[in-house]
Amino acid sequence: MNRLFVALSGVLLLVASGTGSSADDKARVEFNRDIRPILSDNCFACHGPDEKTRQAGLRLDIAEHARTKLASGSTALVPGKLGESELARRIVAVDPSEHMPPADSGKRLTARQIELLKRWIEQGAEYQPHWSFVTPKRPVVLQVTQRVPSAERR
Repeated sequence: MNRLFVALSGVLLLVASGTGSSADDKARVEFNRDIRPILSDNCFACHGPDEKTRQAGLRLDIAEHARTKLASGSTALVPGKLGESELARRIVAVDPSEHMPPADSGKRLTARQIELLKRWIEQGAEYQPHWSFVTPKRPVVLQVTQRVPSAERR
């Protein structure tokens, strides 16, 4: 009976906590988790590391390049300033000649992806190094401070 109670309590706690993420986690947009996949799938083919395929001199995979003024006079990313960021304007542009990604690419951003990109810019457009270049950190292991009496372990 005690085991059943403990098991059901554990299941209820997991269900009640959802995925375990807080509202702050959902509100904070992270480059590696949220933005890099969008840019990689939709933008890097034309605005990524390959100089031969790069368009408009824009490179979005490196923060310094994305924040540099372009030949057109605009800047793709102005951290914290959605209205000054050309990327934010282009992903919602109605004019097909300005909309990104372009129709002939066969790619289209979803409403969720557009919202994530906008929130990321508003939050400062912080880039993060690729996960493979980040030194792993050992998580803090909590110490057991109380022991269950032997009669309750069964």
